[in-house]
Amino acid sequence: MKAQDIMQRDLITATAETAMDDAVRMMVANRISGLPVVDAAGAVVGIISEGDLLRRTELGTGAVAPGWIGWLAGQGRAAREYVRENARRVGEVMTVPVVTVTPQTELAEVVALMESRRINRVPVVQEGRLVGMLTRADLLRALAGLLPKADTRPVADAELRRRLLGSLRAQKWVPRVSFDVKVVDGVAELLGVITDERARAAARVLVENTPGVRAVVDHLIWIDPMSGMPIDRQPRGAADLQQRRR
Repeated sequence: MKAQDIMQRDLITATAETAMDDAVRMMVANRISGLPVVDAAGAVVGIISEGDLLRRTELGTGAVAPGWIGWLAGQGRAAREYVRENARRVGEVMTVPVVTVTPQTELAEVVALMESRRINRVPVVQEGRLVGMLTRADLLRALAGLLPKADTRPVADAELRRRLLGSLRAQKWVPRVSFDVKVVDGVAELLGVITDERARAAARVLVENTPGVRAVVDHLIWIDPMSGMPIDRQPRGAADLQQRRR
């Protein structure tokens, strides 16, 4: 999927000269956490978001730093904080520069940008003009429409075991030896040894996502790779395998 497939197209924008109270009211009224800031030609020049408005004199949340830190930082930092806490125009507090993408940017690249830059929204720009906005909420809405629904159709135990083993053995995190699955009445029991606890959760997720599996029971034993000592775990799931099948 590409940015153009899920981006917002009906946008609310601000300019650098927009009054702070107007920008805040727009965000509140439209239930959005940020506004792209554009110039007269429609080019993105900044973004103003909730994060830019956390430290405000009106809220009593202005930054208070110990004296020695203020002394080390110098007058420049104090002046910058004063502007952020008291500015009356969007252009004085907006975040710049802005990371942008194009409508053709793959969603995987958009997500990588969001993670690496620690941002929640990315303007979508074409030929220098703002044409859309893509936020984490947009990604969530797209995911909601793509998540598979549970397949409750029964599968014979032997066939289900074959599918599970094939899927598990195709994963790099599954040990190539001492790993097995037993299936009884659609209940999959994970058997064997792992050397990394993270493989336990991964195995459960894979098995739970396999059509035909009614429940998962974890019999996996973790062996600490440093000490070589096994840590036996009690069965987990399917009511602890009906109390170890009594």
